[in-house]
Amino acid sequence: MRMSTTGIDTWAVDLATIGPLYPFQGTEFFWVILGVVLWLAWHIWQIPFENREFEAEIEKYGDTETVQKAIDDGRSPPA
Repeated sequence: MRMSTTGIDTWAVDLATIGPLYPFQGTEFFWVILGVVLWLAWHIWQIPFENREFEAEIEKYGDTETVQKAIDDGRSPPA
């Protein structure tokens, strides 16, 4: 049974002529696609999460005008 994750059956060769020695050769495209899909999924999840958090802060501190006035005045909004 072959236990190698590379295309090398024996190490008794000139390693300079072999090429890549890292495991799972040929799966790079799969990993790139997986990374892009996970990155996009994170953004799709993050946008509603941040919107919910923003809405909770607006409920806690008041509407956007109150928050903007507090920022302009340099003081904390009413709690």
